Amino acid sequence: MEWPQWWSWELELTPHVLKRMVDRQFNEVDLRLMMERAEGYHEDYQQGRFVVETRHEGRAWAVIVEPSPEDRVLIVVTSFRVE
Repeated sequence: MEWPQWWSWELELTPHVLKRMVDRQFNEVDLRLMMERAEGYHEDYQQGRFVVETRHEGRAWAVIVEPSPEDRVLIVVTSFRVE
């Protein structure tokens, strides 16, 4: 798979994803590993955002990201297990 230019940008974590880490029992290291192990991505329903398809602890997960070209950072909005 060919990844977009923003794939290599530094991650910026939102307060929302930081709260979800606690609620959903994963941490920043887990999140970075999920991003490294990503299997694919597609556009999200919200314009400008993408869904990164990945796995964590043997289950499918989604990481919602929003590239910020002005700052050259990839903003992580949230992450959740896919049922």
